[in-house]
Amino acid sequence: MKQKTKGQGFFKKCRKYRVYLLMLLPAVIYTLIFACYPMTAIVMAFKKYNYRGGIWGSPWNGLENFRFFFLSGQAGIVIRNTVLYNLMFILVGTVVQIAVAVFLTEIHNKHFRKISQSMMFLPYFISWVIVGVMAFNIFSSDYGFLNRIIEFFTGEKIAFYSNGKYWPWILLFFNIWKGMGYGSVMYLAAIMGIDTSIYEAAEIDGANVWQRIFKITIPCIMQTVLILFLINIGGIFKGNFDMFYNLVGTNGLLYNYTDVIDTLAFRALISSNDFGMSAAIGLFQSVLCFITVILANKAVSMYDKDYTLF
Repeated sequence: MKQKTKGQGFFKKCRKYRVYLLMLLPAVIYTLIFACYPMTAIVMAFKKYNYRGGIWGSPWNGLENFRFFFLSGQAGIVIRNTVLYNLMFILVGTVVQIAVAVFLTEIHNKHFRKISQSMMFLPYFISWVIVGVMAFNIFSSDYGFLNRIIEFFTGEKIAFYSNGKYWPWILLFFNIWKGMGYGSVMYLAAIMGIDTSIYEAAEIDGANVWQRIFKITIPCIMQTVLILFLINIGGIFKGNFDMFYNLVGTNGLLYNYTDVIDTLAFRALISSNDFGMSAAIGLFQSVLCFITVILANKAVSMYDKDYTLF
């Protein structure tokens, strides 16, 4: 009797909110077709794919694709590079974005503030393809303008595209430069939501700019910082394929320094036509990201449950 009542209650709510459900229907259909259905191709990670059999007709090979990935000698390199690069991007990026947001709030000239925001936001809309061309024209040994300046002062050129030790800093620079404007807007919105009376009271008590920033602004936006940190940390095993591929390309001389999980999966698919290994790498990456989100959320909940994602 209770089950029947619950069932009737469910259908009654569906009828009551049918307009909202109909509005939601296109998004549900889109998600099912373009997000859920393609996930069925995960089975390729456990198959020896061939074109004749396709996804479902190819023979099963168990964990052989994963075994080949780990025994290839590339797994450790790409995992290390992916994690270290993302940690560097997250930590440095967060500090820079907060600093930019605080800087903009301290500017009292509205016109200068708007111009500054627009100029910093512009790189976000520039394609990584264009950024790759810009980088090549800066660092090229033949006609890069940076190399021409170096040659003018030292008489020698630096072979950036054959020396990997420079690329962590080059990639960090372009990542921060491109994402600085977008990321700072998040923190700027959080800062704008702080009650101005708190700053006024602090100023009356004699607090200087730095004291207001570190005693009021930073603590008040800490929840936003932690939430964005959790979101970013969830993708710590996800390499920024657009950035790495367009800046580095298929330059084998830089692989030990710049190769990440995404670029390895791409080469396995395009260069080697190894669909199974590419799918295995992608599945392995997804599982790592999922575990990381769970562990990071659990760690934050031990600090303060109000700051967790779920």
